Amino acid sequence: MKELESKIKEAKSLEELDRVRVEIFGKKGVLSKEFAKLKEIANDKKKEFAKELNLKKEALFSLFEKKKEELENYELQKRLKAEAVDLSLYSYETPKGALHPITITMNKIIDYFTALNFSVERGPLVEDDFHNFEALNLPKNHPAREMQDTFFFKDAKVLRTHTSPVQIRTMLKNSPPIRMIAPGAVFRKDFDLTHTPMFHQVEGLVVEKGDVVSFTHLKSILTEFLHYMFGDVDVRFRPSFFPFTEPSAEVDISCIFCDGKGCRVCSHTGWLEVLGSGIVDPNVFEAVGYKDVSGYAFGLGVERFAMLLHKVPDLRSMFEGDIRLLEQFR
Repeated sequence: MKELESKIKEAKSLEELDRVRVEIFGKKGVLSKEFAKLKEIANDKKKEFAKELNLKKEALFSLFEKKKEELENYELQKRLKAEAVDLSLYSYETPKGALHPITITMNKIIDYFTALNFSVERGPLVEDDFHNFEALNLPKNHPAREMQDTFFFKDAKVLRTHTSPVQIRTMLKNSPPIRMIAPGAVFRKDFDLTHTPMFHQVEGLVVEKGDVVSFTHLKSILTEFLHYMFGDVDVRFRPSFFPFTEPSAEVDISCIFCDGKGCRVCSHTGWLEVLGSGIVDPNVFEAVGYKDVSGYAFGLGVERFAMLLHKVPDLRSMFEGDIRLLEQFR
């Protein structure tokens, strides 16, 4: 009995105590062997023998439980001490968060135009046909609607395909003069290296009373804007078509990867297309009830600008949450 008590008391860990448990209380343990002796004891002595043995068992089990509780508490304190955090300590190695490259690019664009007294306007992501198409000189069955790759709802509503509906809403609420940009998410059914179903645009609109706004104004502000974004690049305007502007122009910059000499990124042309622009079509002004006004509009894809600024080759990587890319923007 004394020897068994000593083994329990001297156990230094829960693992060691468990081995003692098996030795004493197990199927082939000391107590099992003692109880097996009942077969060999005379009937008149069995009761006394069993009673004494049960008392020993209870005493040993009580001692075992006490020791187990003691060791469990010791292990707990040891673990808590090892896992303790000193909140007063400051670590310079603590990982820091960062803005997403698209957010960085969006903020840079917004900062430029707000400094020129452009207001920042917002609108709903779900639009009706009038604001998203008809008011922008895209009547029903217009072939240019096919260029939009639109997500339609059953109630004829759509996920907006551009932020131009915000321009319509702003003109319907306000009278000229208007100087605004409309940043935000837009949606189209497209997915490859340079397209995603959801992306971001910033579209701008300037409207003045009378015939005072010219293409010269548009070229001036966009040229300065592109120099602000990309540095000392060449800028060119190419004739193009947009339903809501006339005349319209695509705007290119000299390739920032090869300095305009020609490379794989610019398809060896030396130029990169970055935005669309033009003088607002009279039909758009008519849709919002404006008369005797003039204006220009432009639009750009924020992801396109972010890819060029940060030299990210695949647009989809902007949305995959890969920490190896994002941690570079700390």
